[in-house]
Formats: sequence, structure tokens, C-alpha cells
Amino acid sequence: MEQKKFDFNSIIGFTLIFGIMMYIMYTNQPSQAEIDAEKAKKEQEIKTVTASETEKTKAVASDSSQVKAMQASLGSFAYSASLPSAKNEFTTLENELVILKIANKGGYIAEATLKNFKSIDKNGPLVQLIKENNANLNIALLTKEGKVLNTKELFFEPTLSKADGNQILSMKLKAGQDQFLEYKYVLKANDYMLDFDVRSQGLASVLNTSNPANLEWNLKAYRNEKSISYENTLTEMVYEYEDGKDNYLGQSDEEEEVNEVSYVAFKQHFFTSILLTEKPFKTAKLASQNLIKDEEVDSVFTKNFKASLPLAFNNGELDYKMNWYYGPADYQILNNYDKNLDEIVPLGWGIFGWINKFIFVPLFGFIGTFMSYGIAIIVFTILIKMAMSPITYKSFLSQAKMKVLRPELNEINEKFKDPVKRQQETMKLYNKAGVNPMAGCIPALIQMPFMFASFKYFPAAIELRQKGFLWAEDLSSYDAVLQLPFRIPLYGNHVSLLPILAAIAIFFYMKYTTGDQQMAAPQQEGMPDMGKIMKMMIYISPIMMLIFFNNYGSGLSLYNLFSNLMTLGIMFYIKNYVVDEQRIHAQIQENKLKEPKKPSKFQQKLQEAMEQAEAHKKAKGNK
Repeated sequence: MEQKKFDFNSIIGFTLIFGIMMYIMYTNQPSQAEIDAEKAKKEQEIKTVTASETEKTKAVASDSSQVKAMQASLGSFAYSASLPSAKNEFTTLENELVILKIANKGGYIAEATLKNFKSIDKNGPLVQLIKENNANLNIALLTKEGKVLNTKELFFEPTLSKADGNQILSMKLKAGQDQFLEYKYVLKANDYMLDFDVRSQGLASVLNTSNPANLEWNLKAYRNEKSISYENTLTEMVYEYEDGKDNYLGQSDEEEEVNEVSYVAFKQHFFTSILLTEKPFKTAKLASQNLIKDEEVDSVFTKNFKASLPLAFNNGELDYKMNWYYGPADYQILNNYDKNLDEIVPLGWGIFGWINKFIFVPLFGFIGTFMSYGIAIIVFTILIKMAMSPITYKSFLSQAKMKVLRPELNEINEKFKDPVKRQQETMKLYNKAGVNPMAGCIPALIQMPFMFASFKYFPAAIELRQKGFLWAEDLSSYDAVLQLPFRIPLYGNHVSLLPILAAIAIFFYMKYTTGDQQMAAPQQEGMPDMGKIMKMMIYISPIMMLIFFNNYGSGLSLYNLFSNLMTLGIMFYIKNYVVDEQRIHAQIQENKLKEPKKPSKFQQKLQEAMEQAEAHKKAKGNK
């Protein structure tokens, strides 16, 4: 009975559960409207999928036709043009000093920005050595079919990575999965120099490698300084060739073909772009074009530089390890690379360059670390002039001796009319008195290299760029205090104050010193009248400084101003407090009583020359 009861209850329970489930299903079934909406949604999804598949089919067919068309013009390099990287996009490399943007199309640097320098003035934008297609790099590739392909028109595939703090960018122009031309850029931290390797892999079957591939590098130099004419005079192409020799293309339109070139620099006033190679380019064609025909109109670019450099194949492949430098033309920075790049900075040749490299550069650099550069120029000038003061003293002492002898020299000139006899007696007097007439000239000749060295050093001193002093906003450029509504040939359309002050200083310096020189040196027959020449120079020198220095950097004018003021002060002190003319006269009279010294070789040769000239003159008179 219990079992039957259990079965009956179970049946009732299952029936109730089934009934409840049926009720729930009935009450939750979708309405007809919901069913229709769901059906429409599924039909739309089917249409979308079908359309997508159709578009893919069309795209594949289109790509296939494009690839075939590209293969007709690009050959194997059509493969690279079919990759996703075949777009006008850029990859950026950046460190603390530079920002470089490398283009997929062409694989070259499309923008080079210097982060620590402003263009034109200190409120201007950052200096950009490359922007807006003013430069390009191209390698002309000759295929087996005889077609010439230019890399600047082809797309490279970029791959960016990092290793040991370096940013590494591989740009590959592909002819297949394992066939490519690669540009490899490596940018280190806190460095203007980056590695640049050019190599190929598997292209021996694609390219005609019997002749070198031609690398072309062009750049139109943007203006970056206030005076475009002054900047243009210091913008040039510098190159190293034949194992350490260096040369440049200057101001006019020039072309040059040179062998074994190890670097080419497109140097602007204070900045430079350099391509270096470990394996020298065998024969390079270089060209420089001046773009400043009219300063009023041509105000954007200074020079157009072009370099054509052959890349030789080795076993059918290219493999060149090179470097790029985009940065300041700073002597210290370039010299630290130990690649002869310091020659790019125009510090002068011979003794002028030595003075700048071993005296001016280290001394001024040291002083500039402690004070503003305007004060540093003044302190620098004082130190140079104090170091040269013993030479100044000897020069002035010689002039004083000649001045003391002037009455006796005048007597000889009046007593002896024969030039040879007059010269003989003059030399005897010099010899008895122990006076060397050349002693006053030699110290001046020793000082001249320092003066000419300064003309090279200050225009090249990037430390002065956009550094102000008093009214001069930029010591590397002119200090205009008045803008003219017209342009004066050679002078310009402005008035700079420091050249005026420097001209006044040199006028008084020459006025002060020339009088004594004229009194000291009597006129010799057959010789130019040095008195008249010196008198003319009193006025010519200041005028020349006034004209030419008006457009030069105000730092150079400041140096010349204080140099002349210091020389005036030193000579005034020597004349009034050191040189005693009475004592000099007494010493000369004492020397006359002694046995005369043997004439110097110079005096002997001068005497012989005078005698020969007089004999020749008499011989012609007898004829």
C-alpha cells in the first residue's frame, strides 16, 4: 500500500512541474512583431557578410591588378609598394638634443629639429635644418632590366626598437621577404651624431651591380640668423678627401670633383649637416649654388648644396657604415668626435688657426663659464693685451730711441746728398747708438697674427649666438640702434653703434701712435713717404671699420673697441711712466763712446742693396 501511495504522489508532482513549465514557456514566447524583427536582423547580417566578402574579393582583384601594374614599373620592388607600410607616414627618433622624422617614402630624414636653439632670434621657433622638403637623400638603383629606380620615390618598411638606451630604426625597401635595401639609423642618448648604415641583402639577382649605385644628397640651407648676408658669407660646403685633406666650396656658384671623400658637410653659419663614411667615396661630385642674389627678395635660403657620391657593390651587395650629424658648428663638440670635423669651423689657416685653437678657444671658453659673454669679451681682451704688453713696451721703446736720434738723423740728411753715403752714415749712427731701426716693426708684426685671428674667431664663436650685452641683443649679429629707410651699398640699411665706437677708438689710437712714428723715422730717398701713408691710414682705417663692421657680429666690434682702448692705455702708461727719454739719450751717448758693434746681417744686406741700386742708377745715367 505504501509503494502505491508513493507512486501516486510522484505522478501528481511531475504533472504539476510540467504544467508550471508549460505556463512559463507560453507566457514568455516572443510576439509576432519580435519574431519578425529577429528574422529581419538575421537577413541583414547575411547581406552584410555577403557584401563584405564581395568587397574583399574586389579588393584582392584590385590589389592583384595594382601589383601587376607596379611590377611593370618597379620590377621586384613592387613587393614593397604592396605592403601596409606603403603610406606617407613618418617615424620619429628623439633624444635630449634633436628630433628626427624619417619618412616611409624614401626612407630619409624628412625633418631635423635642434631642441636647444632658436631660429633668427631667441623668441623664434626652434632651428630646423631640414623641413618642408628642403633636403632629400636618394640612391639610384639600376635593375637587371635596365630600369633606374630612385629610392626617394619608393616606400620603406620601418621597424623601431631599443637596445642599451639607443633608438634603432630599420627602414627596408623590399624586393621580397628576404630581399631588401636597408637604411639603419641608430640614435644615442644626448648626442647629435647618429649611426647610418646602408646595406643590401639578396639584391644581386635583382640589381645590375657592375657599376656603383649613385647616392645623391641635396640640401637648401634655411636662413637661421638675423643678417642673411652675414650668414651667407659663412655658409659653405666643407669636405675631407684623400686621407685627411680638407677643402671647401665658397661664395660663388662652384662645382668640384674629388677623390676618396670621407665626409661632406653642408655648413651654415652656426649649424651644420654632415655625412661621414668609414669607407671613403671613390669619386664625389660636389656643387654649391649661391641663392642670395638680392637680399631684399631672397630672404629664406642662403645656399643650395648638392653631393653625388658613388656606393660600390661588394659581391653584388652594398655595405656602408656611415654617420649623420645634425647640430651646431661648435668647435669643441666637433673636435671631440676625433674625426677631423673641427676643420668645419673656420678658425683660419696656419698660425691664425693655431692661435684660435690653442689660445682663443680654451681661454674664452674658460672665462665664459664664470660670467656673461659680454663681460667675458672684455676680460678676454684685457688678458690678451696684458700678455702682449712686453711686446708693446719694446715697440714703444724703439720708437723713443729713434725719436731721440731724430736731430742727428736730420743732420746726416742735410750734410750728405749722395743717397748711398747718407745711408752709410745713418747705419753707422744706428750701430754706434746701439739702435735697431727694425726693432719697432718686429713687435708690431708679432701682434698682427692675434689681430687677424680675432677676425676669424669671433664670427665662428657659437657661444655668442643670441647672447645680449648692453644694447646689443645678439653678440653674434649686428647691434642696430637705427633702422634706415634705404640701403647704402656696403654699409646696409641700419646703423650699428659698436662699430662706431670701435672706429673712434682706432682713430685716437692711430693718432696717438702715428705722431711718434713720423717723428722717429726720417724720410729716405727712393723709399715711399711713410709719414704720408700713416697719416692717410689714420682716417682710412676707422672708415673701413665703420663700413665693414656695420654688418658683422657685435662681439667682434666689442673686442676691437676694448682692444684699442687697452692699447691706448698701455702706451700712455709706458710713455709717461716707464720710458724716460733723458735716460735713453744718455744711454745712446754712452753707447757711441763704445766700440761699435758689427752690423747685423739685415743691415749689411740693406747697405749692399743701396749700393747696388746707386751703382745701377749711375750706370744708367752714364748711358
